[in-house]
Amino acid sequence: MNEVFLSANRDKPLALVTGAARRVGKLIALHLARQGYAIGLHFNTSVTEAQKTAEEIRSIGVPAYLLAADLTSEKEINDLFEKIDNIQHPIKVLVNSAAVMKQSDLMKINIDDWEKIMNLNMRSVWLTSRESALRMQTGGSIINISDVGARKNWTGYGAYTISKSAVETLTRLMARQLAPSIRVNAIAPGLMLRGSDLSEEEWQTLIDRIPLKKAGNPQQLLATLDFLISNEYITGEIITLAGGYQLV
Repeated sequence: MNEVFLSANRDKPLALVTGAARRVGKLIALHLARQGYAIGLHFNTSVTEAQKTAEEIRSIGVPAYLLAADLTSEKEINDLFEKIDNIQHPIKVLVNSAAVMKQSDLMKINIDDWEKIMNLNMRSVWLTSRESALRMQTGGSIINISDVGARKNWTGYGAYTISKSAVETLTRLMARQLAPSIRVNAIAPGLMLRGSDLSEEEWQTLIDRIPLKKAGNPQQLLATLDFLISNEYITGEIITLAGGYQLV
């Protein structure tokens, strides 16, 4: 019985989720685990949260592999994929969820902060996508988590906005280059999970600006993720999931 169970688990395809210890990344990792994927659970400093997420995944009978890496470092990304090469599951899905949303005035931001934002939000997406694609021998799906802000002029988050715009351009370019065996798409959510830095009043003010007058929820994002993974005739698309906020 144990041998059969282990053999079945080894046959599971691997889904690598970056920033999977908490918030949206955690929800995506748990969801893909329930869909039958073994999970490459990337995290950086959120060690305790990553361990708890891995335990949740394993409790439903799915393998979870903890993969620590600072994605602003090319070396640590390379080390991460060396670990993946030792995992007995073929990588089929990559979800680039890791990102930092930091306030930045383009007239004041220093070079170090600029590079940290760009290296995590954009450069790591390029590098993890490239490394994953080299290993997707029988095809696969790459999904990048963008932001409705990629098409907004948020002067208070200048570097973040630029980084997400670059992710969307990268999505289209890699979709064309990696076709036909690998599909690359992106999801650009709007208001979905209130951050700890926002009061309920501030959150409601943002919601009131949305044409549909309501925040999104993680289940809508997960449904979009499922759609992009399962529909084999879609590539190079960015699906905006923002209640119409992109219209205002």
